[in-house]
Amino acid sequence: MKIDGKHYRMIWLGEDGRSAVTFDQTLLPHRVEPIVLRSMEDAARAILTMQVRGAPLIGATAAYGLALGLLQDASDAGLAYSIEHLARQRPTAINLAWALEQVRGQVAPMPPADRAAAAFASAGRICDDDVETCRRIGEHGLAIIRDIAARKQPGDRVEVLTHCNAGWLACVDWGTATAPIYMAHDAGISMHVWVDETRPRNQGAALTAFELAAHGVPCTVIADNAGGHLMQHGRVDMVIVGTDRVTANGDVANKIGTYLKALAAADNGLPFYVALPHSTIDWTIADGFRIPIEERSADEVLKVSGRLPDGAIGSVEIAAPGTRAANPAFDVTPARLVTGLITERGVAKASREGLLALYPERRSPVSR
Repeated sequence: MKIDGKHYRMIWLGEDGRSAVTFDQTLLPHRVEPIVLRSMEDAARAILTMQVRGAPLIGATAAYGLALGLLQDASDAGLAYSIEHLARQRPTAINLAWALEQVRGQVAPMPPADRAAAAFASAGRICDDDVETCRRIGEHGLAIIRDIAARKQPGDRVEVLTHCNAGWLACVDWGTATAPIYMAHDAGISMHVWVDETRPRNQGAALTAFELAAHGVPCTVIADNAGGHLMQHGRVDMVIVGTDRVTANGDVANKIGTYLKALAAADNGLPFYVALPHSTIDWTIADGFRIPIEERSADEVLKVSGRLPDGAIGSVEIAAPGTRAANPAFDVTPARLVTGLITERGVAKASREGLLALYPERRSPVSR
């Protein structure tokens, strides 16, 4: 996608062939600054502090992080240490473990001298796969938006509500939930997106609105609690979100607040879609309530970051000193509330059989 008219991916191999480059998302939308990851520790820190975030991008960053770790220590012990260290940075997004396993499977049989180069090549393939996967998600989601547009009155626009950021900033390119939106906009369908602010880190206001506007898609930021009101008054046609993990039965773990949007959509008879790549499906977990939910710092709830009057980026306290806060980062939307799962292979019913219809090669017992 584009920033100031120039196409970028969200992560790429550095010119020296021994680093990875991405954008620091903690500075967006106020500053667009690249950061260079030169070590496994750099990649781990970027994942933990959410300089990079979004399940697919976390996976891609972890893959490059493992390659960087192997530049430092390509022994069996070094490989195991890098994988363990990277894997524990964000426990909910399954793409992290998936990407590390993809690279490990490629390099573990090799002699240590060959591992780093093979890991960089594997990371590159993971990125290319993500781009193509998101493009196909966009095509399948576009068909849904076309169908909604065909039922609208002439001149009326398709009204979409989304939560958090599941755009190209969360992936390598295109995004998951935003890919159908971008394709519909580019196809000439009149679109408007209601963007949840997504407290406490405000990824919707800071990231989704930024990238939609950069692409020319009309959008409006709303308080998280406004979505149900808009649905009640007929101002939303569909909800589409991303996900950090989908379990074998179709349950969806996504940014906290997603469950409430699904409940509101169900109460108002509106379709609620989840867009995801194959790497986000966790076939080893039977239902969403077995997913580990990341508990993040209370500071994210008690403080708000933004641009200050002097132009500096900083944070301000919004609660009284000594106030306690809980900060679960994700919630689980039961499959019964999901209209469909938009994948690179098509749209699946949110159920085990629905997923297996698209991924028949996964017909095996759930392991836990």
